[in-house]
Amino acid sequence: MITIHLVIEVNEPAVEPASIDVVLAALADPVRLTFVRALDAAGDWTCGSDVLAGTGVTIGKSTLSHHIKVLRDAGLIRTRVDGIRRLVTLRDDDIERRFPGLLNMLRKHGPAPAAVVPSGDSREGGA
Repeated sequence: MITIHLVIEVNEPAVEPASIDVVLAALADPVRLTFVRALDAAGDWTCGSDVLAGTGVTIGKSTLSHHIKVLRDAGLIRTRVDGIRRLVTLRDDDIERRFPGLLNMLRKHGPAPAAVVPSGDSREGGA
């Protein structure tokens, strides 16, 4: 029996026309920012559903697909289909060429500590 293994590259936009506003808007979401940092740590093509493992972030498949689409549309990641898996990788060289220092800044300045709302604070839903 002959098995054919098909890998399909998903078209992504060129990085050059991406504005810093679009990139920063994509990174403004804490889940997407965590995703980009985790993908950077993974280093190479990784299954999209495995990227957030170990980050403490749990989201549904449709939400993950949405976040991957936003990041791809912003020119931050590449996607390819390998059988039933969607593999993703950062567009390191493209990002560095278009926005020098952006990825290094994300690496250097890790996640901010979670905001702590003191008990009794009016931001807890009170008046």
